[in-house]
Amino acid sequence: MKQLGSTDQKRLNRTWRRRTDQRVALVLDRLQQPFNVGSIIRTAAVLRVEDIWAVSDTPGPEVAKVAKIALGTERYLDWHRVPTAGAAAEAARSAGYLVVGLELAGGATPAHETDLSGPVCLAIGHEDRGLSPAALDACDQVVYVPQVGRVGSLNVAQAAAIGMYEVRRQGWAAGAQVGAAEPVEEA
Repeated sequence: MKQLGSTDQKRLNRTWRRRTDQRVALVLDRLQQPFNVGSIIRTAAVLRVEDIWAVSDTPGPEVAKVAKIALGTERYLDWHRVPTAGAAAEAARSAGYLVVGLELAGGATPAHETDLSGPVCLAIGHEDRGLSPAALDACDQVVYVPQVGRVGSLNVAQAAAIGMYEVRRQGWAAGAQVGAAEPVEEA
C-alpha cells in the first residue's frame, strides 16, 4: 500500500462527490476564536458545505487569523453575515435546509441515530457556552455527539467536523443504491 498521488486523490474524491447531491450548510452562533472558525471553514470546504451563516460578531474569513487557518478554502463557500441566530435559521430554512443544532442539551438525540440524510444546516455554538437559547429555540431538532471518555466536551471545531461528517456519511448511505465507490487504480 502506498499514498495516493494528486491525480489518484482527485479521482477518489470525485467518486465520493458523485455519490450524493445532498446539500449541507452551517450556522456559526457567536463563535469567538478565529482559529476555530478557520478550521471549521477548511473542514466545511473539504466536505462540500455550501453556505455558512455567521451570527453576530463571529469572526469571518476577512480576519487574518481565520484566513491563515482556512488557507483560502473560504472561496468554495457562500459566507453570510446575520445579526441573530433566528435570522440565520430563517435564512437556512428559506434555502431549503432543516436546521439541526449540535449541542449537549436535554431532549437532544445522538447524531448517528437521527436522520440527517436530507438538506441539513448544522448550527454550531460558542466555544464555552454552546448554542444560545435563541439558537436552540430556532432549531428544528437538536443532536449531540456521544462521548464516552472522561472529558465531557469537544473543541468546537472538532465537534463541527464530526457533525459535518455524520451528515455527509448519512447522505452517502442514503445514496448507496446509486453505486459503490469505485476502487482507485494505482498508476
